[in-house]
Amino acid sequence: MKFEDFSLSKETMKAISEVGFEEPTPIQVLTIPKVLSGQDIIGQAQTGTGKTAAFGIPILERCKKGRKPFAIILEPTRELAVQVAEEISRLGKYKKVSVLPVYGGKSIESQIKALQRGVDIVVGTPGRIMDHMQRRTLSLSDINIAVLDEADEMLNMGFVDDMETILKETPRERQTLLFSATMPLPILNIAKRYMREPEKIRANTKDMVVSKIKQVFYEVRAEDKVNALSRLLDVEDPQLAIVFCHTKREVDEVSMKLHQIGYNAGALHGDFTQARRDEVMAKFKKGVLDILVATDVAARGLDIQNVTHVVNYSIPQDPENYIHRIGRTGRAGRSGMAITFVTPREYRHLKLIEKTAKTVIDRQKLPSAHDVLKARQTGIVKDISEIINKQKHTEYMEALKELSENFSFADIAAAALFSAYGEVKEAPQEDDSRKAGMVRLFMTVGRKDKIKVADIVRSIASEANIPNSKIGNISVLEKFTFVEVPEELADRVIRSVDDMMMMGRKVKVQKARHPSGSK
Repeated sequence: MKFEDFSLSKETMKAISEVGFEEPTPIQVLTIPKVLSGQDIIGQAQTGTGKTAAFGIPILERCKKGRKPFAIILEPTRELAVQVAEEISRLGKYKKVSVLPVYGGKSIESQIKALQRGVDIVVGTPGRIMDHMQRRTLSLSDINIAVLDEADEMLNMGFVDDMETILKETPRERQTLLFSATMPLPILNIAKRYMREPEKIRANTKDMVVSKIKQVFYEVRAEDKVNALSRLLDVEDPQLAIVFCHTKREVDEVSMKLHQIGYNAGALHGDFTQARRDEVMAKFKKGVLDILVATDVAARGLDIQNVTHVVNYSIPQDPENYIHRIGRTGRAGRSGMAITFVTPREYRHLKLIEKTAKTVIDRQKLPSAHDVLKARQTGIVKDISEIINKQKHTEYMEALKELSENFSFADIAAAALFSAYGEVKEAPQEDDSRKAGMVRLFMTVGRKDKIKVADIVRSIASEANIPNSKIGNISVLEKFTFVEVPEELADRVIRSVDDMMMMGRKVKVQKARHPSGSK
């Protein structure tokens, strides 16, 4: 089916096109017509199936504007409340439907003011919804549609009584939609008490999540995982990737090591303050961070449309979590890749995951050092091609003309690449930071200072009076830079470069910490 087959309004169709939905997912095909017809629905659906649009689109189509909310949507977490509200707002852009996320941890006064102005759809956590009800700042007397989203998660978080209290405050003739990945008895009891002849919908798990996701696994020893991850990131070059770990400590370690190697990686786990979580997620959504390293709990409710890769750095302990994890990619009909690292002792668990998810996970061989080098060179070709296509290079034509009087164009081009990208080296078999005889230095200058590899090489070579060839790998990050130099020259480089001016700012240099945290 196509979205056109649902006979949706031109405003909604225009918004769907802008959001980038190409075709409806199985849960949307089954759900949208029934919700449009007024039918109560029990939908068994995993994360990543497109269920927000499955109930959001028909709610927007049926929405009648008034002083009080037309629909209420309950979510287990503030992250989900915000994300669902944002998606429905995008879909309702041209129908001018107002959507308000309501959750704890944010000023209740601003929410009260918004409710007083008038809101069409309220998306909130049960606790904050109850707070507004008790303050009489939210009336549910005109609710036409009530949605219990991620109902089993709300059950696990102790919100069953709140869900029932909220439903009791809505009109008995309302339409009720319940979505849950699993159907425990307390959820079925709520359905029995508060729903009218609900239609049960369940899209095949494999069709929902797995069909457009390429699934592979690599056999990797625990101590080699960071190196394996680095190679795969270089070769795959993901637009956005989520790396799942078991523990908060592992998240911190992996994100720190990736950062030190030179990737734009951020961490997310339960010890973070909400402000820090919001900051990390905003950077990830905008692409400032390419890689998000997270625990299952911290990633619950994330709905980022452009995640191209999910990496199970640690194999999921619960086979059901495998489906939840890989559902973070392949969103809205797009393709995606799920990568799983498996140690030799974890093969039986891998087979259990395949059986539970009713899927086959293909075994692959890790990219070689040559594959990584080839991928890097492909990236350089892509960068240069973009510069030429956008005519960003024309200011250098005079310099090229002067150089061409003494050198071939091939030599000039290769020298320019060396200046921009540094020396071409075989990708290391092990973590560069452990290379024998080399020391990694930390410099307080980075991309935001418009610094380039060639500037670093020039400064160190001239100030410390050492040959370019002695300088090892250089990783220029957003705010700082890592440079490898021979151990016997490290003190000389620090003495020579520390406190020097580079690109208009004073640079501090010191020995970097080892990825493991030791000096």
